[in-house]
Amino acid sequence: MTDNRQEVVEAWAALRAQCDVERELHLAGRFAADAQRFATLHRRLGPMLFDFSRQRVSAEVLQHLFSLADACDLRGWMQRLFAGEAINHTEQRAAMHWALRLPAGSGLKVEGEAVGQRVDHQLARMQVLVERLHAGQWRGVTGDVITDVVNIGVGGSDLGPLMVCEALPDFVATTEQPLRVHFASTMDGSQLAQLLRSLSPQRTLFVISSKSFSTIDTLSNAATARSWLESRLGVSEGLLACHFVGVSAAAGRMSEWGIAPENQLQIWDWVGGRYSLWSAIGFPIAVSLGMEGFRQLLAGAHAMDQHFREASWSDNLPVLMALLGIWNVNVQDINALAVLPYDGRLKQLPLYLEQLEMESNGKRVRRDGSPVAGKTCPIVWGDVGPNAQHAFYQLLHQGTEAVACDFILPVRRYREGTHAATAAELQSQHQLAQANCLAHARLLALGDDALPGAGELPSFKRYKGNQPSSILMLDELTPYALGMLIALYEHKVFVQSVIWDINPFDQWGVEMGKRIAVDTLAMLRGEQPVVTDSSTAGLLAHIVRRSAVTGAVGEQE
Repeated sequence: MTDNRQEVVEAWAALRAQCDVERELHLAGRFAADAQRFATLHRRLGPMLFDFSRQRVSAEVLQHLFSLADACDLRGWMQRLFAGEAINHTEQRAAMHWALRLPAGSGLKVEGEAVGQRVDHQLARMQVLVERLHAGQWRGVTGDVITDVVNIGVGGSDLGPLMVCEALPDFVATTEQPLRVHFASTMDGSQLAQLLRSLSPQRTLFVISSKSFSTIDTLSNAATARSWLESRLGVSEGLLACHFVGVSAAAGRMSEWGIAPENQLQIWDWVGGRYSLWSAIGFPIAVSLGMEGFRQLLAGAHAMDQHFREASWSDNLPVLMALLGIWNVNVQDINALAVLPYDGRLKQLPLYLEQLEMESNGKRVRRDGSPVAGKTCPIVWGDVGPNAQHAFYQLLHQGTEAVACDFILPVRRYREGTHAATAAELQSQHQLAQANCLAHARLLALGDDALPGAGELPSFKRYKGNQPSSILMLDELTPYALGMLIALYEHKVFVQSVIWDINPFDQWGVEMGKRIAVDTLAMLRGEQPVVTDSSTAGLLAHIVRRSAVTGAVGEQE
């Protein structure tokens, strides 16, 4: 790699100088001055339209951003990513989630490792297990057909599969045996406890998903599930082979726990947790959609991979989205991003993207170990748009904080046969959601200029506008389109990491808290002396004292 630090410094200086030139320009003025602004500032790719005309950018800003990408050697970093180099340098690992969605038979080899063949093999093993379930051939230890599949995982082993399954209910596979897919992740067991009340142990299969198969949250829930089965069924022999599937990079630990070899699915060190839904971690997705639906999800992501690798900066959706974020965070000083899907099926998407973005790019140390010079990842948050309108849009429209927004909106909805009886009414509701999405994006951008006679309104009814946003439209929310959307955000995160010169594929910031929690648990259980700060010591004492109280709730000391 060449030393291009001076070139990077000059690119940043040019960006900031351009910002000084355009600082007073309001989005309303930009639209008034350019009737072709939408035509110039939107892009199409397959079933996706990306409209960034409401971002506070000009052609000159975009050119400076492209120059910054070149100065930071973005093309070189992309080549390293897709060559399977160990760009996760703190863990000496490649980041090859893109390899998980290559077409079957790709034959990919990386440093002599038959990566493509191994991925194909695991997909084939997944298919065998999925087809057994769909055909009603998977039976519990009592001989009853499995009807419920519970995924036990946390973080990337939960958020991705959960989000995709909830996003695609209209694409659930038609099977001989109806199957229900559930998720449990909380370490306190509350989700699992609630689930177990409604499940039949004879008919339940648990999927234990953990890359290391050592995550205490997941193993605690797994142990509870195992104990529940043993106590309810009164047997232990053959129980694990009939009621548990394991997904991990640690085959030995799965075997030690008791997962039968034929029920083990493999992932690899080069699959990051928050990038893992494309792997066997996506087994619950395949159970829900069927393998054809899962392969469509992979195909959509692969299409975005190809676009990312081949398109010029000016037409490259992940690059454009990433650089607009750089402009907002580092030049416009906008440190929050609201993700606002106008479709209830995408209610888990903001949570998924919170992990993807903030765990990846929430870093303050550059690749060489020095502190970053400016800000990195913004705070990412959001909700389904119609709900968010009644929660935090007040702040977006009239608050003191600048917030960038990503609106996500499908064009078509409710064409499926399952909605035939109420199709017209439901389509009308979808149009209502679309109208609200476009209206709020317009008002955020234009402010008072979107209102007739705004000058006559009292100050508390005025809108400042000039809040930047982008709109991502999907022709329809399908497995293919969702695959494209997720991969779009993945590559956006990578591009921004290159500009910020940080490693997006590790997460050391969460490790120490886990270690301290182990010691704290030992103190809480009286297994070691309480040696900690005074606040933690006081709270531990309170927990112990109040846990022993048997009086009424709210009892005073």
